[in-house]
Amino acid sequence: MDYLKEYRQKLVSAKQAVELIQSGDWVDYGWCVNTVDALDRALAKRTDQLTDVNLRGGILLKPLAIFEREDAGEHFTWNSWHMSGIERKMAARGYAYYAPLRYSELPRYYREFERSEDVVMFQAAPMDEHGFFNFGPNASHLGAMCERAKHVIVEVNQNMPRCLGGTECGVHISDVTYIVEGENPPISELGAGTATEVDQAVANLIVEEIPNGACLQLGIGGMPNAVGALIAESDLKDLGVHTEMYVDAFVDIARAGKINGMKKSIDRGRQVYAFGAGTKKMYDYMNENPELMSAPVDYTNDIRSIAALDHFISINNAVDIDLFGQVNAESAGIRHISGAGGQQDFVLGAYLSNGGKSFICLSSTFKGKDGTLKSRIRPTLEHGSIVTDTRANVHYVVTEYGKVNVKGLSVWQKAEALISIAHPEFREELVKEAEKMKIWRRSNK
Repeated sequence: MDYLKEYRQKLVSAKQAVELIQSGDWVDYGWCVNTVDALDRALAKRTDQLTDVNLRGGILLKPLAIFEREDAGEHFTWNSWHMSGIERKMAARGYAYYAPLRYSELPRYYREFERSEDVVMFQAAPMDEHGFFNFGPNASHLGAMCERAKHVIVEVNQNMPRCLGGTECGVHISDVTYIVEGENPPISELGAGTATEVDQAVANLIVEEIPNGACLQLGIGGMPNAVGALIAESDLKDLGVHTEMYVDAFVDIARAGKINGMKKSIDRGRQVYAFGAGTKKMYDYMNENPELMSAPVDYTNDIRSIAALDHFISINNAVDIDLFGQVNAESAGIRHISGAGGQQDFVLGAYLSNGGKSFICLSSTFKGKDGTLKSRIRPTLEHGSIVTDTRANVHYVVTEYGKVNVKGLSVWQKAEALISIAHPEFREELVKEAEKMKIWRRSNK
C-alpha cells in the first residue's frame, strides 16, 4: 500500500479539519502533551457557530485558545480526566469539570461506553514507513479512544518523541480521517520544582526502605523528585521501573546506572509507563529508546501487573490525611485540586507485591490564605474533601517528622502513629480531638 499517497489524500488544513465538529458533539482533545495546538486555535475561530460542544482531555500544560473568550463557557465545556493547575482555574471560572474515575479504567470506559466520540484529535509523531502515527509519551488510553471514534484527526508535530512500546502506542493511517501538519511547537514541559528541606527529609526516610532490585513508581512533585535525586546518588542497583507517569527523576536514576530492570518478573529490562510529562531532557531520552516501554494505562495500573513485580515501591503525594487514616489527594474541601489518577491502584498493588511497600508523602503543615500554619494531619478531613485512599488500604505515611506503617492498626493505634509524625505544634490539639472521637487510648502522649 502507498501510505504516502493516502497521507496526501487525507492532508487538510486545521480549518478544514475542525469543520467536522458540530454543535452537541463530544470531542477528545488528546491528553497531556498530546493536546492539540493548531486544531485548538482553528476551533476557537468557529466559536460563534457552535453550542454545547463537550470536550475531553486532561493534564493541560498550556491554556487553550477556545477558552480565551469570556463567553467561551456558553459554547464549550471541558471535561477532565485529571486536572492540572490550568484546569483548576478553568473549573473556578465555571466551564471545566472533573470526571471521577480510576485512571486505569479509562480504556474500558471508552470501549464499552454506550456512544462513541464524535471526533478525537491529538498531536502525534510523524507517520513512519509502516503508516503509523506514534502517540509519543502518552499511550495511556489513546488507542481505545481512537477505536470508538467516528472521526480521528491527527495533528503531526515533528518534535513529538517517538516512544516505543508493546501495544496501543500509535494509530494507523487507515483509521485516520484527516491529517493536519501543525506549526511543530515545542512539546510542553512540566518541571518538578525545586525540592525543599521538607522534601529532602521525607526522601531520606523513604530511600532507606528501598532494597536493591526494587521496582519503582514515582508520582509528580517535589517529594518524589527528591527521592529520585537521592536514589541517583545512592548505592542502590538493579532497580526497575513500572509507573503510571514517567518523570525526569527516572532519567537521572537511569543515567546514574541504577536502573536495568533485570530483576523484574515481567517486562524484564524495560521501564514501563502509561504517560510522561517532564522537560526536554526527558523527551530526548524517551525518543526511540528501546529500554522504555510505552503501554496503555489499563496495563501499567492494573493491580495484577503491579503485584507481579517483587519489592514494588510506590511513592505518591497527598493533600492531607485524617486520624482515621483516610487520604485525600484530590481537593481542599470542595475546591478541586487533582484527580484519583492511579494512586489507589498503586497503593493496593504495592501491598500485594512480594516485599512491596507504598508510601503516602506529605509535609506536616501548610500555610493558609491568612498566613497561619495549619496541620495536614487532621482530626477528620475537611467538609467536602475527597477520600482517595481508604483507611483500610493505606500502608506507610511519611512526613518530615517520621514514617509510620498504619496497615492493620486499631483506630487508637493509627491515631497515635499519625499524631507522632504531625508537627509538634499540633500534637496536643490532635490528641484532644482524638479523645473526643473515642479513638485515643494512651495518656502518655
